[in-house]
Amino acid sequence: MGAKLFVALQRLLPTLALTGLAHRLAASRHPRLSQWLIGKAIRSFQIDMAEAANPDPASYDSFNAFFTRALKSGARPLAPAPALASPVDGRVSQLGAIDDGRIIQAKGSVYSVAELLADPDQAQRYRNGRFATLYLAPADYHRIHMPLDGALEHALYQPGRLLAVNPPTVSAAPRLFARNERLVCHFRGGPQAPQWSLVMVGALFVSGLETRATGVVTPKHGGAPRDFLYDTPPRYERGEEFGRFNYGSTVILLLPAGWHWAPTLEPGQRVRMGEALAMPEGAKTA
Repeated sequence: MGAKLFVALQRLLPTLALTGLAHRLAASRHPRLSQWLIGKAIRSFQIDMAEAANPDPASYDSFNAFFTRALKSGARPLAPAPALASPVDGRVSQLGAIDDGRIIQAKGSVYSVAELLADPDQAQRYRNGRFATLYLAPADYHRIHMPLDGALEHALYQPGRLLAVNPPTVSAAPRLFARNERLVCHFRGGPQAPQWSLVMVGALFVSGLETRATGVVTPKHGGAPRDFLYDTPPRYERGEEFGRFNYGSTVILLLPAGWHWAPTLEPGQRVRMGEALAMPEGAKTA
């Protein structure tokens, strides 16, 4: 009941306005405000600054600059190919097979790939495929890296709700990831993954979806869907930085048939960017 009441409260809140306010606070370069927010985050979430390329909290001119900080070289070793590398630091929310075009959100709750992608034709590419949902908590590293080599063929910004994506909300809000604001990125890969997709899901207080290809997508929130198409699709190498979030959120990976998740991977497990999450069928787990 607690989770359901939490979701009901969010639906009554002016989430767009609150998220806009969060963006303005995060982007503020007022020294006292930004340093107070940075110090509060480090203490509350026990953030390890020793991993940061710039470990001095006082050197960041805004909370957002701190929150999207880079890691020092070598902090996240990349698993050997052909493994699919985790694109983020986070926790596995759910993973498994795509069953009859559906993805598990939480126990007893599913939604469709077609809803998530806002494109039934694209959804057909993942018939008998695999999915993984990775949740980024506020303490996590918030840059997103390429899990596989790929060329970005198409990105779609799909406006939607801005409910939280923390575990209580995921357990109680039906079809959450297919209803929240999101950026859907479709990649063309190599022979073992001719196509794969990465979905960045926005959420309450997540006021920035950004990739190297699209630039800043949000804010501004809402409006009509926006397509990003490329005459020459930009190519990225496995492990290369692709995008970033402002504050915690969720990444959903979709793989075609022919892949399997690492046998030790399960919901609730923490993962770090670069570690092996999946292998093509016939290959040994790294």
